[in-house]
Amino acid sequence: MRILVVGSGGVGAAVAAIAERRPFFERMVLADVSPARAQAAVGALRDPARFGVAQVDATDRAALVELIRAERADVVLNACDPWLNPPIFAAAGEAGCTYLDMAMTLSQRHPERPFEQVGVMLGEAQFAEHAAWEADGRLALVGIGVEPGLSDVFARHAADELFSEIDEVNVRDGADLVVRGYDFAPTFSIWTTIEECLNPPLIWERERGWFVTEPFSEPEVFDFPEGIGPVECVNVEHEEVVLVPRWVQCRRVTFKYGLGDEFIAVLKTLQMLGLDSTEPVSVRGHPVSPRDVVAAALPDPASLGDRMSGRTCAGTLVTGSGRDGRPRKTYLYHVVDNEQVMRDYGHQAVVWQTAINPVIAMELLAEGAWSGTGVLGPEAFPAAPFLALLAEYGAPHGVQERPPAQA
Repeated sequence: MRILVVGSGGVGAAVAAIAERRPFFERMVLADVSPARAQAAVGALRDPARFGVAQVDATDRAALVELIRAERADVVLNACDPWLNPPIFAAAGEAGCTYLDMAMTLSQRHPERPFEQVGVMLGEAQFAEHAAWEADGRLALVGIGVEPGLSDVFARHAADELFSEIDEVNVRDGADLVVRGYDFAPTFSIWTTIEECLNPPLIWERERGWFVTEPFSEPEVFDFPEGIGPVECVNVEHEEVVLVPRWVQCRRVTFKYGLGDEFIAVLKTLQMLGLDSTEPVSVRGHPVSPRDVVAAALPDPASLGDRMSGRTCAGTLVTGSGRDGRPRKTYLYHVVDNEQVMRDYGHQAVVWQTAINPVIAMELLAEGAWSGTGVLGPEAFPAAPFLALLAEYGAPHGVQERPPAQA
């Protein structure tokens, strides 16, 4: 397998660090608009012999196609912010490659009633191409990070192995991470964080289909495992709500994120000041995107690992009837300790936890354990080989049974 990774920031660099320990690929090229950034990622590897570096502008579809063909890539992994999905997705399709991403094409709010009516949903532009990809015998595996990604694998595993009937699939994400020396320092792309947190959150119910709520709605305190403890979580727009109902039979799907009051207050302030906007404004005669300014002013999340401590938890709480027909509530989760992954891989916990999942997916595709055509989410594939390989990578998931009556 020959792999082209487009984007060599925190997640792209972590993909290389994880993949270099596995034999399933022949060559992996990290491509970036900044060749110096790609070279730094490859230069940090212990054995870079199978790796290469390329310069490419991810907005330039023709240049991407040319690079894919020059590298004879079998797989294109999109490790860029999701606003760059359309040209990368299209280039992989034109070049006849397998495509993977960790976040789907962006949503668009309903123009008149954004918090009452669904507009264009996450990933809708990609699913619109399903028939074309299927007809050409090509695979686009979308949303294969940690959330979406591993959380979706958990939902499929619950349906296949743990439950006879599923009532709710509720993704819950929380952490006790601390970044020393900063009053405000997001541990993941602030561009993406602003997008998903300030958009109308999606909920899916069998009787209603997809509907939206206000940002940060329906707060609940969720008790996270392995010492993280109680964290208040709120509704956030996320791909799992789009993906899970397509392949997992259930009654309801939600996503809630443990942001914290301070983080929510900052996001609301950015929105109030118009600094969440991606529309350029004129600054001394130059067009500038306010959100890009915010991102540039904050520290690069990939650089924060040495200042971070604590753990991050991604998981899926599934309720319904177990295989024995009795009520069951199970939290399937994955915890990553920042100190451990910094010591073992040199990458901070949040980007590392995102990066390990597309690497595992690519290995399963290389082995033939996963296969398919069209635009598919992680739920479309059997979960057992993925979870087995996750454990083989030294990062097994956890399973926590909870009293069915307990929220």
